Amino acid sequence: MSGDVVMEARGLGVTYGSGRDAVRAIDQLDFAVRRGEFVCIVGPSGCGKTTLLKALAGLLRPSRGEALVEGRVVAGPPKDLALVFQEYTRSLLPWLTVSGNVTFPLAAAGVPRAERDRRAREALAAVDLDGFEERYPWQLSGGMQQRVAIARAVAYEPAVLLMDEPFASVDAQSRADLEDLVRRVHAEVGVTVLFVTHDIDEAVYLADRVLVLTRRPTTVKTTIEVALPTPRDQLQTKALPHFVELRTEVLELIQSERRTKEESGARS
Repeated sequence: MSGDVVMEARGLGVTYGSGRDAVRAIDQLDFAVRRGEFVCIVGPSGCGKTTLLKALAGLLRPSRGEALVEGRVVAGPPKDLALVFQEYTRSLLPWLTVSGNVTFPLAAAGVPRAERDRRAREALAAVDLDGFEERYPWQLSGGMQQRVAIARAVAYEPAVLLMDEPFASVDAQSRADLEDLVRRVHAEVGVTVLFVTHDIDEAVYLADRVLVLTRRPTTVKTTIEVALPTPRDQLQTKALPHFVELRTEVLELIQSERRTKEESGARS
């Protein structure tokens, strides 16, 4: 993995409202993601993980500071960034086939037809959906629909792939399969991934690094390096003593934020 920075937050802050009604969702957030890295973001419920992702994706203007992709300030959705949402049923177009959903953003970007078709075939093969090109989303299971959303993002060939709790709406077995899938696609394609999740086991299993956020107003509490062997396995990796140590460390950090909030509420 090369060490050059592909995504960065510099003093990033988001405040909703103004005056006495102002709410600081994100205080002053600084971090960098290196090219080819897989970074997971975790934190207490309501700490602003999705708000952060929206600011990084150019869907929400920061109140202060800035986000950068490939060294350029994000002033709107960057062309070299793709986003996979939790609600895959809302992101897929039901009147288009699987192949049509994957090629739709490529057509909008002016990619020639032959190139669109090639990228779609390769991306669908990468997520084990070859042979399903002419199916429609409503003909697929929830896990398969999310695979289509991932294939669409991968086919776009982004510099950065942002994922906002993308497996939260599927069953446990599908979730494990999708975790392994995204690890494999990341290794094969080499895309940089920034992955928001509330699941601590998932964060430790997937990531090269885990960013732990504080309670609101949010900052980065700490960064944890995940030195687990690769490739990873749902049974063997999660049985490793170091996996358990990392999981416990992340959990304790998040629980300490919750205790701080409760103590602050008791004092007030």
